[in-house]
Amino acid sequence: MPSFSLAALTALELAPPELIEVAAACGYDEVGIRLLPATPRGMAYPLMEDEASLRETIARLDATGVTVADLEVVAFRPDTDIAAFSAFFETGARLGAKHILVAAYDPALDRFADRFAKFCEAAAQYGLTADLEFMPWTSVPDLGTASRIVEKVGKTNAGVLVDALHFDRSGSLIGDIAEIPAGRLHYWQLCDGPAERPTTHEEMMRVARTERMFPGEGGIDLVSLARAMPADITVSIEVPTVELARTVDAYARARRALAAARRVMAAA
Repeated sequence: MPSFSLAALTALELAPPELIEVAAACGYDEVGIRLLPATPRGMAYPLMEDEASLRETIARLDATGVTVADLEVVAFRPDTDIAAFSAFFETGARLGAKHILVAAYDPALDRFADRFAKFCEAAAQYGLTADLEFMPWTSVPDLGTASRIVEKVGKTNAGVLVDALHFDRSGSLIGDIAEIPAGRLHYWQLCDGPAERPTTHEEMMRVARTERMFPGEGGIDLVSLARAMPADITVSIEVPTVELARTVDAYARARRALAAARRVMAAA
């Protein structure tokens, strides 16, 4: 079995110290921490602005043995300033994080690639990878586009982030994963969704952010995807279920997600 990480979005109602406690209690090895919002008014826990919360988070990591897989979300827009991420990088280093999730919302892909390269250089100084997640509604909508940009950038810490839901909804192909050079896949995200794909980006976003399905309970061919992914990289379990969360606590949801992920990975 690979290392499993409890993604921030699976229990975004929990601040990082509480998320770590849930992860430890349920048997996860790692967690993801959302330091920056995915959308302008989205929820996040900016520990770089709260020293007391940062120290508490580090103490929980030390006490439980859980480690930080990734930091979220660096959403590149036309006005994104690389120099503004110094505190973000420093906080990531203090947390012992390994990866940064990057999303592209800049329609000028040449400009994005240039700035992504600079971001990778800055992140490398703190021992962090920068992993470009493709999503159908962003400027990098599929695996092929993400892979081409990462290769163009050419930085050793630049990676492609495969999310099972986005992989399926983007029409990316299992066979294309084998074309990604070794070392470009640092971790990946596991969840499930209905076999029938949404027909609009708005519906894709709604499902992706609030109503995913537990691995193996939907219609995505997760076993084939898991077989194609490197066996030794972290599996981040990202299953936001906002409606279910109204009646089921984070511990129960996290346990269910991990058990489901283990079944998928065992079948692969």
